[in-house]
Amino acid sequence: MKILVSQPEPSNLTPYKALTDKFGAELCFRPFFLTEPLSSKEFRAQRINLAEYTAVVFSSRLAIDAYFQMCKEMRFKVPETMKYFCTTEIIAMYLQKHIVYRKRKIFFGDGTPASLVAQIGPKHKGENFLITTSGKGSGDAIARLFEESGLKYCAGRFVKPVPQDLHDVDLHAFDLVVLYNPNDLESLRENFPDFSQGDIKFVAYGKSIAAALEDAGFAVAVKGPTPEAPSAAKAIELYLSKKA
Repeated sequence: MKILVSQPEPSNLTPYKALTDKFGAELCFRPFFLTEPLSSKEFRAQRINLAEYTAVVFSSRLAIDAYFQMCKEMRFKVPETMKYFCTTEIIAMYLQKHIVYRKRKIFFGDGTPASLVAQIGPKHKGENFLITTSGKGSGDAIARLFEESGLKYCAGRFVKPVPQDLHDVDLHAFDLVVLYNPNDLESLRENFPDFSQGDIKFVAYGKSIAAALEDAGFAVAVKGPTPEAPSAAKAIELYLSKKA
C-alpha cells in the first residue's frame, strides 16, 4: 500500500503511525503547490490603494507577512490606528512579528467567518475593511458575510499558489493520493495534462477539493473531515479498516 500526501512531511508523524503499523503503508509527502507573495507589479494590477483602508482581515500567517512586505514595497506606512481582524487567535498572535500587540486594535474569531463578523459588531461597523486573500475562492466566505452584514470592504490578493514540478512523480505507483486544496488538483492537471485516474483512489480532505475533484469527473474514495475522522490519517485508517 503506497500513499502520496500532497503536503510537506510533517514534523510529527504520529497520526500516520497506525497506517504504517497496521497496514504496512508506505507514505510519501510531496507538496503539489507552494504559496508565494505577489510581486508589487501583480498587486498594483488590482488597483488597490492601501491608504484607503482602516482595518485589515487576515486568515493566514502567510497573508500577514505578504501584507506588511507589500506595504514596505509600496512605501505605505501602516498607521498606528489600523485595526486587525483575524480568523483565529494563533493568526492574531503572529501579528507580533510586525507590530506591537495591542488588544484594543487586534480582534480574532474562532476560525469561522461568522465569529469574525461578530467581533466587528456595531462598534467597528464603520471601518473600511481590506480582506487579504490568495484569490481563486480564497476569502469568498468572509466576503459574502461582509456583504450580507452591510460592511464596507474590498478583497485583495496578496499571495498566490505556485504549482510545483511533479514530473518525477509516478502517480500510478500509488494506491491512494491525498489532496487538500483545489490548487492541488490544478497542479496535478498542469503537470499531467493527459492524466486519467485509473486505479488511483483519491482522498479529498476538505469540501472544496472534494467538489473540485467531482466537478472534474474524478471519483473520490474518501472524504473528510468527519466527526469520526478529524484528520486525513484517521480517514484513511477507517477506509483501510473497512476494506481489510
